[in-house]
Amino acid sequence: MHLLVVDDEPAILQLIELLVQFSGEHTISTAECAVDALDLLAQPDAEPVDCFLVDIQMPGTDGIELCKILRSRHDHKNTPVLMLTAMSDKSYIDRAFSAGATDYITKPFEIDDVRGRIKLMEEIVVSRKKQKQQPDLSNTGASEIDAPLALHEPFHVRNVNGMIDYLALENYISLMARKKLFGSAVFAFSIRDIENLFQQTSRYEYECLVADVAEAITMCLSEHPHLISHAGNGTFVCIVEDGWQPDAEALADKVNIAIHNLGLYFNDGRPMSVKVSAGDVIRLVWKSGDSAMNALSAAHQSAENESRRYAEDLKNFWDDRHIVSR
Repeated sequence: MHLLVVDDEPAILQLIELLVQFSGEHTISTAECAVDALDLLAQPDAEPVDCFLVDIQMPGTDGIELCKILRSRHDHKNTPVLMLTAMSDKSYIDRAFSAGATDYITKPFEIDDVRGRIKLMEEIVVSRKKQKQQPDLSNTGASEIDAPLALHEPFHVRNVNGMIDYLALENYISLMARKKLFGSAVFAFSIRDIENLFQQTSRYEYECLVADVAEAITMCLSEHPHLISHAGNGTFVCIVEDGWQPDAEALADKVNIAIHNLGLYFNDGRPMSVKVSAGDVIRLVWKSGDSAMNALSAAHQSAENESRRYAEDLKNFWDDRHIVSR
């Protein structure tokens, strides 16, 4: 990878440079502020950046605003951004992940921890580069939106408040657990009959469907600080951090009304019937380590189970009606 480290502390820049040099696997550029970083990226001969390490407190534009700027650019909308900062207050952590940060390390940090996080970022970069090396569709007249997309594949929804990448959500929960900063709950929504909808839609239609459902969910959560991520399979995992304990069934009804009001259609003009089911609300207070990550998985699975249960109940209802009519 080529890394760009942005920090106004020369000692930190030197330390990261040494760490990268000793790894023998990566190259590095450094900048002492956001303006210098953006100037580096704008240079015609600049080496493409595969990963950013960014401090928060810097003169001028801070690291969180820099993260937002990077995410607004097509070439860095998915580039890993690792926040490396002394700011350990929860409000900074929440703002950083909401801005698009992939992970967050607080100073003073352990060298092995930084090395491990960089290794994780490398795995992400390698995986995404392999995806880009799939057969070229340009000669067939196809575009990026025609490329195959697996139903289970979690993709990030842009331009929806509170939406973050699923890996970032996992990192957020892991960080909250380590710091014992949890104050609320995790739960999930799953789109009903998602397999059928996925088969009926093009990639573009499906991504629009997921974005519209995400928009409906975030509208219904707008009164509470929240983060949401699309986890694949039409499932959205949500975390609220203000002590609110929602009624899952009532919240699902509210989301379904919001989806209905958006008026979803297939490209050919047919109305698209879309509803979600909500799983169990799992409190995260006092959870730490693996138990917090298990709660994330449990919420995810609970929503998908509820969606399947609804489909089975509906099938049994119509089967019973058919038997009675005969």
